[in-house]
Amino acid sequence: MPVFNHRLVWILDKPQPPGGRTIADQRDYYEVLGVPRDADLKAIKDAFRKLALQYHPDRNKEPGAEDRFKEIAAAYAVLSDPKKRAEYDSRGFAGVADFSPEDLFSGINFEDIFGGFDFGLGGGGLFDRFFGGRRHAGAARGANVEVDLTVPLSRIVTGGEEEIRFTRPQICPVCHGSRAAPGSSPRKCEACGGSGRQTRQETRKEKQGNVLIQHVTICPVCGGSGEIIDKPCPACGGTGSALVEERLKVNIPVGAEEGMALRVPGKGMPSEVAGGPPGDLYVVVRSAPDPRFARDGPDLWRTETLSVADAALGTELTVPTLDATATARVPAGTQPDTVLRLKGKGLPEFGGRARGDLYLRLRVHVPEELTDAQKEVFERLRQLEKKGGKSFWR
Repeated sequence: MPVFNHRLVWILDKPQPPGGRTIADQRDYYEVLGVPRDADLKAIKDAFRKLALQYHPDRNKEPGAEDRFKEIAAAYAVLSDPKKRAEYDSRGFAGVADFSPEDLFSGINFEDIFGGFDFGLGGGGLFDRFFGGRRHAGAARGANVEVDLTVPLSRIVTGGEEEIRFTRPQICPVCHGSRAAPGSSPRKCEACGGSGRQTRQETRKEKQGNVLIQHVTICPVCGGSGEIIDKPCPACGGTGSALVEERLKVNIPVGAEEGMALRVPGKGMPSEVAGGPPGDLYVVVRSAPDPRFARDGPDLWRTETLSVADAALGTELTVPTLDATATARVPAGTQPDTVLRLKGKGLPEFGGRARGDLYLRLRVHVPEELTDAQKEVFERLRQLEKKGGKSFWR
């Protein structure tokens, strides 16, 4: 299973304003969010939501998007808190330079801001991914895990729950991590006294006198564990862990974008350190191939083939959409590769109320074999063109 790690360490060698810039090049927080200095909390929240959706690195792969996102998040963290905002208004960046990232972001409910869906922002998601992950002290977290989830376009339209299956190592449910078969238990390794190490000493004569040298090696009998397993657990082979298949349901948001990562806290790899918290699971949403359409963001593309007569004279096409069918009018004299747009017949835009469009790329089919009647018609058309009539292809 591929391991998904996406972390950036925010190192603070000296006091800096939140957002990772120096005070000299930091932009005013009101300017960052595009709101006036007397903006109320709702205006600040709306501005942050719009900009965060635009610049979040899971959605925006342009260079500098992540730095822009961090700047936006820092601006919101300060201006959404009355006390921090008052300090900033009165003293500028110096008033908030001493706040740690944890101080800034710990009280923000990103799930509420994004309507119950945080795409990796809520909980420790934003903090861990973009501000160094210093919130959790103690044992190291396990690695994050990434799995793909392919859903039909209809699910992108409606949103809703989808079930995923994945496997990950967990404490063996039979031996509960002891590595020994049920009814037995590990015994202390006599070769190393349970230390997992063996020490060998030797004395060397040097000019300064005798020197005692100790060689410490991993115990070859127990492999460094300090224990001997006489009867290994048959379920895990004496490893103490087993691959367990899990099923869980994730909520696909309306308009979920291609490659969007949904974060499921605590469902990643277990920590390599005893007592450490597990990593997170990232479910990457993929669109299932659809024989009717090709997806391009919220827009859909479809190819329609016309006869020469329909292209020349114009016609109406009945085309499938995600909801039912729609009628597209093809004007007379349509040229090959003309594109028609059916407004609002695409996918919903994530985080917004609008819908994308359905684009029809028109191909013109020239028959490879003609009947005698068709040959007669085309020959008459050619004669008309020679007499000065307009060519269909010009």
